[in-house]
Amino acid sequence: MRREVRRRLLRWGGGGAGLLALLLAGFLWFLAQVPEEPASPVRRTDGIVVLTGGAERVETGLRLLESGSAPRLLVSGVAARLTLQELARAHAREPSALSGRVTLGHAAATTVGNAAETAAWARANGLRSLRIVTAGYHMPRALLELHRALPDAELLPHPVGPASLREGALGPARAARLHLGEYVKYLLAATGLSRLLPARDSGR
Repeated sequence: MRREVRRRLLRWGGGGAGLLALLLAGFLWFLAQVPEEPASPVRRTDGIVVLTGGAERVETGLRLLESGSAPRLLVSGVAARLTLQELARAHAREPSALSGRVTLGHAAATTVGNAAETAAWARANGLRSLRIVTAGYHMPRALLELHRALPDAELLPHPVGPASLREGALGPARAARLHLGEYVKYLLAATGLSRLLPARDSGR
């Protein structure tokens, strides 16, 4: 009996080690997918999409719009009562300069919601190429969901901050936890289990 128990434990242990190695390899692959620099930064696209989650993302999207990177900008997942005038004031812009060029998306609270909101906006405006602005660690999952919602669109990643991560202020342990948490969310999204994520996706 003891020999049988030992044999089963050894078999389980070997399988557990194999699974751990597989997950570690997957995590290393995920880290390699996290972009550090914008794709084709001078390339003009039909639209810019900012997935909210940090003030730097919106500011980056506005600067891209003002530089002529695209004629339209969607800020997806903003607070329900936020107006264009309030957003303009918060970023030291004249509301009139953004009117007709910036759309605020109030429906999304998750990455899946961002993808649905972006797809509806892109189709309504006939947009075929989009520059996606979000955090680098969030980009793999964002692109996965966006490709599902817009399979024929060309998506150019434009990673942004946060500054604490760029400058190393989080420290290696907290940065690793941040990326590991996002890796788990990516796995859920890749397997179609995104519905298990919270109603509001704090990892965006």
